[in-house]
Amino acid sequence: MQSISQALDKLQKSKFRSGFRLSRADLAYISEKGYDTVRRHAADFVRMKLAPADPVNDGRQTPMHGHPVFKAMHATACCCRGCLNKWYHIPLHRELTQIQQEKIVNLLMAWIERQTQIKTQP
Repeated sequence: MQSISQALDKLQKSKFRSGFRLSRADLAYISEKGYDTVRRHAADFVRMKLAPADPVNDGRQTPMHGHPVFKAMHATACCCRGCLNKWYHIPLHRELTQIQQEKIVNLLMAWIERQTQIKTQP
């Protein structure tokens, strides 16, 4: 079992995954809404888009932009059940447990927090 830090470091080695960045609009949204609200949104998106055993439009259910969590989902390979299976060995066609959902949300938020730190450094 890998830590969040190990997962984020591994994702940085992927040209595709490491290409995602939060935009100024994303940073403004996070600043305005706060981390607690963004975490609640992340939990809602994970519950709706990933938790079902066979999500609707799996593989195409997560937009590439429109919310900071969507970018985080792609950057962390938590955008669809296929990516969750490939990167984290989460079985297909099984509903995600509450613990799995919480771990995904924690990973998403860790990526978002890293991005906000990168953008705010001088």
